Amino acid sequence: MSRVGKMPIAVPKGVDVSVSAEQITVKGANGTLTRPINPLVAVKLDAGTLSFAPANETAEADAMSGTMRALVANMVGGVGKGFEKKLNLVGVGFRAAAQGSKLNLQIGFSHPVVKEMPAGVKVATPTQTEIVISGADRQSVGQVAAEVRAFRPPEPYKGKGIRYAGERVVLKETKKK
Repeated sequence: MSRVGKMPIAVPKGVDVSVSAEQITVKGANGTLTRPINPLVAVKLDAGTLSFAPANETAEADAMSGTMRALVANMVGGVGKGFEKKLNLVGVGFRAAAQGSKLNLQIGFSHPVVKEMPAGVKVATPTQTEIVISGADRQSVGQVAAEVRAFRPPEPYKGKGIRYAGERVVLKETKKK
C-alpha cells in the first residue's frame, strides 16, 4: 500500500468534512472545496480522522489512494490556513498594482498587462514590486502564479522579469569579442 495513502488526515477544529458516495466536501474559514472520489479509493471518516485505502489490490488503486489522500490533505489545509505564492518583479520601471480581482502589470511592454483572477483566488501588492497570490485551492493558486510569471520570466543575462520569492536565477556571462 502507498506510504502516503496509509497516513490518516487529522481534521482540525473549524474545518467540516463530509463524505458522500461520489464526492468529498471540505468547509472552513476560507471557503468550501469539493472533489469527486475516485472509485478505486475507499474513504472513511471517523472521530475527526480521514483515512484512505485502495478499494482493490491493483497497483492503480494503490497509487490513487496516495494521490487522493494528498489532494484531500491540501483541501483541508487550504480551507483552514490557505495557500499563498509570492512573486517579485525585478527590472527598472516594473510595477504591479492590484485593483479588486485584477492585477495590472507594467513589465516593459508598450502596454499594461491585465490579469483577471479566477474565483477563489485573491491578489495583493504590498509594494509595487511584490505580488502575493492567495486562496484556499492549492492548484489554482499555483496555476495563477505560474501564469503571471509566464508574462515575463526571468531572462538569463540581466535577471529582469517576474520570479518567485526566493527563486535563484543563475546569470549567464555575456559574449566576449
